[in-house]
Amino acid sequence: MTEVKATNVHWHDGEVSREDRNALLKQKGATLWFTGLSGSGKSTVAVALEKALMDKGHLCYRLDGDNIRLGINKNLGFSAEDRTENIRRIGEISKLFVDTGVIVLSSFVSPYRADRDIVRDLHVAGDMDFIEVHVDVPLEVAEERDPKGLYKKARAGEIKNFTGISDPYEAPLKPELVLNSHEQSLEEEVAVLLEMLAARGLI
Repeated sequence: MTEVKATNVHWHDGEVSREDRNALLKQKGATLWFTGLSGSGKSTVAVALEKALMDKGHLCYRLDGDNIRLGINKNLGFSAEDRTENIRRIGEISKLFVDTGVIVLSSFVSPYRADRDIVRDLHVAGDMDFIEVHVDVPLEVAEERDPKGLYKKARAGEIKNFTGISDPYEAPLKPELVLNSHEQSLEEEVAVLLEMLAARGLI
């Protein structure tokens, strides 16, 4: 649990509502949370969806695990505690984007179910859409791809706390959507995502 250190602080409402911002953008903000093993294809599909949405005139923003750890979360490691704080911060950032009417594409291994549930609860409490997308591939497929060479290093003992090797990955129990990048083409994955967003009235 994150310690609350700030005191005497209060939320300050403005004169522009979330509905006003949604109307301006002609869309509804939401968080799509892509979770899965390293190498599962989370970032690849998020990048493709971002381009497809922008091509259709929809404002979105992609939050990627490595990118975030190069900036706001550069003081966090990969212990269970740091992973939890990493995801908590991303959940709060995602909420801010959703409140502006932006569609957020959050791509994180986020291996612990409880951490993802905290982010979901944050969105539910704020009456915001949270869509968990499990990019599900077998470990052997992710390890064979190994785009960053991380599995090789983890197998050699050079990386500790590596998900799927020395740390567990807790798959979602009831994700809104499951993608199998080893069985679906990237175009098929994007098409399914766009169809889901349209069905939910988000675009």
